[in-house]
Amino acid sequence: MERRLELLTVANEHFMNKFAKNIRPFVSLEIAAAAEADGHSASFMHLQRAHVLGQASTREHVRVHFRMLVWALRHRRAREVSGQVFRLLGAATLTAIGMVPAGNTGGTNGSPFQKMAVAPDLAILITMAQR
Repeated sequence: MERRLELLTVANEHFMNKFAKNIRPFVSLEIAAAAEADGHSASFMHLQRAHVLGQASTREHVRVHFRMLVWALRHRRAREVSGQVFRLLGAATLTAIGMVPAGNTGGTNGSPFQKMAVAPDLAILITMAQR
């Protein structure tokens, strides 16, 4: 039983490392689009898309929440700052054990525990990265 659990753990780590490597370019594109976007809401929308893409990878999940925190600080959104600190801690500690609600956009406009629909274009990229 212990050996089976160990094999499952190794297989899961391999899958997640492969996924993280494959999804990173797409997350990076959304982060870059956020930096170049005109307007506060357009910028944050790209960060939310990056969040949906990267939330299954601890590294990418933390990276996006950090960017969201920086965005909130720059735009002086106190509620978003406190929400991102909370979400950043959750991303760092809970992602690896699978406690991530699929499709969640990562902002304080929704519960951090709520599953949300994934945009079709993002679903395609996620599926591609899982292969």
